[in-house]
Amino acid sequence: MIMEILDAFGIATAGAPDAEADDVLGTLADRERVLGPDHPDTVASCGNLAATFYLAKRLKDAVPMYERTLRDCERVHGHDHPETLTAQGNLASAYMSARRLAEAIPMYERALADCERVLGADHADTLTARYNAGSAYLSARRQADAIGVFKRTLADCERVLGPSHQLTETVRESLAAISG
Repeated sequence: MIMEILDAFGIATAGAPDAEADDVLGTLADRERVLGPDHPDTVASCGNLAATFYLAKRLKDAVPMYERTLRDCERVHGHDHPETLTAQGNLASAYMSARRLAEAIPMYERALADCERVLGADHADTLTARYNAGSAYLSARRQADAIGVFKRTLADCERVLGPSHQLTETVRESLAAISG
């Protein structure tokens, strides 16, 4: 039964899913059957399955599940809901891990723009989204863009979160590493 559900989700597997993915997939299937595809708990289970695949480094399975999660979040919660913003960032990270920079960068930029619009420029999630966009620029060898984003993010992190906050320190270290 699990393999039929995976096939229905368009997930190609090279064998039986691991035990954790099996549990999460079972929960997703149950929620779809009982609650329906538009219930917030079903959408959350889809994201949990994507994360399970991602953490298991099964990116060929994680990416389509994150894509589905984003579509479902937009449909169920709307474009401005925090779950939708999280789904954007998760999909961008999955694209990045799968070395799909041409898709990762626009998704990071979209996530950043939406976080700034919905949460404000000083929200911790917005600062994280900005740092992630800068990291994507760096991976794409867009060093000047990365430095600019990291400088702005560092200044905002120090002002909003303080100099010893973990995100502030991460941004500072990243900027130092590329600035020489």
